[in-house]
Amino acid sequence: MHDIHNIVILTGAGLSAESGIATFRGPGGLWEGHRVEDVCTPQALAHDPELVHRFYDARRAKLGEVEPNAAHRALARLDAEWPGQLLIVTQNVDDLHERAGARRLLHMHGELKSALCAACGDSVEWESALPPESECPDCGSPALRPDIVFFGEMPYHMETIERALADADLFVSIGTSGAVYPAAGFVQTARYHGARTLELNLDPSAGSHWFGESRLGPAGTLVPEWVEQVLGQAPATC
Repeated sequence: MHDIHNIVILTGAGLSAESGIATFRGPGGLWEGHRVEDVCTPQALAHDPELVHRFYDARRAKLGEVEPNAAHRALARLDAEWPGQLLIVTQNVDDLHERAGARRLLHMHGELKSALCAACGDSVEWESALPPESECPDCGSPALRPDIVFFGEMPYHMETIERALADADLFVSIGTSGAVYPAAGFVQTARYHGARTLELNLDPSAGSHWFGESRLGPAGTLVPEWVEQVLGQAPATC
């Protein structure tokens, strides 16, 4: 690890599952009882805004019932103690990374505790229920929607993420399916630029064959062990 200075970490639903957050696709391909097409597309929002808003209201309320787990806390420790460059990119829309203490963090798929104005494009912090036609505090338009990247929309922060992947010495994927793009392609980008690659996952992902190393098991066990290993071999200065 002495030649590792820049680390990029991708986290997915498997990380928060151990805290009680439902994974993206559960039994039967349903997401908390709904077809993804009914709650996570621009078409769904236009067709049935009441359902889409109610769905994300329930998920936002759920955050008050869950806590960061050992994997979140370990990554927050790495964030605080790693002397080199570090970027945690999460596909998750919960706030468990922040509550664990992570700061070098980007949400590529949006956040439950944020509302997006479809009229002016501004995002605002939002903790409570978000009924359709809620007014934007910035422009006054009744156009607030969940600040979630729906299927068919461009993920956030892609330029920053691509730059970080190009500079990474190590890319680590934690708790992801390896099936949702563009995140599923990050390992290939990192490899192309010469980074080592590591997957920490409960089961092999759709992209496991791209990784130089895969470790299988619960994130709450694997991630703290890996962080301990990395910090134990960290260079004195980066």
